[in-house]
Amino acid sequence: MRLISADGSQLGIVALEEALEKARNEGLDLVEVAPKANPPVCRVMDFGKVLYEEKRKERQAKKKQKKIVVKEVKFTPKIEEHDFKVKTNRIRKFLKEGNRVKVSIFFRGRQIQHPEAGYEVLENIIEAVSDIGKVDQKGKLQHRFLVCNLVPAHHKD
Repeated sequence: MRLISADGSQLGIVALEEALEKARNEGLDLVEVAPKANPPVCRVMDFGKVLYEEKRKERQAKKKQKKIVVKEVKFTPKIEEHDFKVKTNRIRKFLKEGNRVKVSIFFRGRQIQHPEAGYEVLENIIEAVSDIGKVDQKGKLQHRFLVCNLVPAHHKD
């Protein structure tokens, strides 16, 4: 097998017993790096330290990730002006924080017979937040809900 020392220098092709002996003398482990190579390549290293470094890198990468959070705000077709402003302000706050927002317009009872009222409310919502958010998924009627997804305007697709 081809042996590489802990400092990265090539030690040449040696027998398995000799490679294990060199690793024991240095107080390190013998790790097979490239088993399919001809001859196989082994390296003398502290394997525990390598595993620790990999886990540390994974933790650091996880810290830098941003989770996608979807917030939901529900409306009805007959919403009053003040309630509308309060809920659109909440949507604006969520979008500024970088979250996605699911806007649901819930039809109660016979309101489902007039979906155009829901679409009108949806258009008003989109217009109210158009400066900081954009539509990711246009309004779609699902059972008794009219659903639309909004994303922050600076969102990268």
